Amino acid sequence: MSKIDEAKKILKELGLPEAQQNEISAYTLLALCCIKPRGKWSQATRQSLKVTKGIMAFVFDCYKKEYAPNTRETFRRQVLHQFVQGRIADYNPDNPELPVNSPNAHYAITHEALEAIQTFGTKNWNKAVKKFKEEVGYLSKRYKKERELILIPVKLSNGKTIKLSAGKHNEVQAAIVQSFAARFANGGSVLYLGDTAKKDLHIDKEKLKELGIPIDQHSKLPDVVIHDEKKNWLFLIEAVTSHGPISPKRIIELEEFLKDCKAGKIYVTAFPDFAEFKKHSNNIAWETEVWLADIPDHMIHFNGDRFMGPR
Repeated sequence: MSKIDEAKKILKELGLPEAQQNEISAYTLLALCCIKPRGKWSQATRQSLKVTKGIMAFVFDCYKKEYAPNTRETFRRQVLHQFVQGRIADYNPDNPELPVNSPNAHYAITHEALEAIQTFGTKNWNKAVKKFKEEVGYLSKRYKKERELILIPVKLSNGKTIKLSAGKHNEVQAAIVQSFAARFANGGSVLYLGDTAKKDLHIDKEKLKELGIPIDQHSKLPDVVIHDEKKNWLFLIEAVTSHGPISPKRIIELEEFLKDCKAGKIYVTAFPDFAEFKKHSNNIAWETEVWLADIPDHMIHFNGDRFMGPR
């Protein structure tokens, strides 16, 4: 039996769905366990690997199987997600606080799966499989609880608390809701709040519709939308940790998108600190605002003729 067939058999007996008992899943398991064509399963080891430069590179170097660069998402969405859910792999074990879209995202075989896999081909295999399956339910609950501990809680003005996935970008978004809104938006209502893991984590469809905002296209909205009902001002805020400030191009896009909205529009780019702001200062549109999370009491006005207000 080839190493590919052995890997498929392991995945099947450990309880993975049929869709994850294929060749690409087998190669992924071999990479995560660092098993080469002549290697023994008893010598399987745990190491953290990224997708392209780790798993796909191992498969090419050791098995001469080349996958196109655009199959990276296939590995991630159709194999690794299910490996994590089935407790075959850990996601970001070296740094659980990495954001969902981090280029440093990585995976490693779980200690429990590794313990079972090392017995494959021996008289202890069936016993190890039984033990793994008995533990998976408990392990999945524990894993979910551990992931929830690193979520960022955000309390909205209506008293509702939602949780953002970990990462610097979402830390800025949390600061916008908790610090910016109280200081500059009269504690206005959050109508939209995205998340790196879930684009429309919080969305007030009824209020957006009332303001004339096409909710069927909310993907075009900036990261955070806050409405000051007293002044009828709409704060359109982009949280920037690597790219995407309110640029002249973005203004044109948003103005077209919000052409039926009669509320006064205020465009804000929020940064975690001054250092990040400096990287993007040349691309920020005039007649917009800049807010720094680490200096929450102040604003930088990119307008020249007046302070903050609709244009």
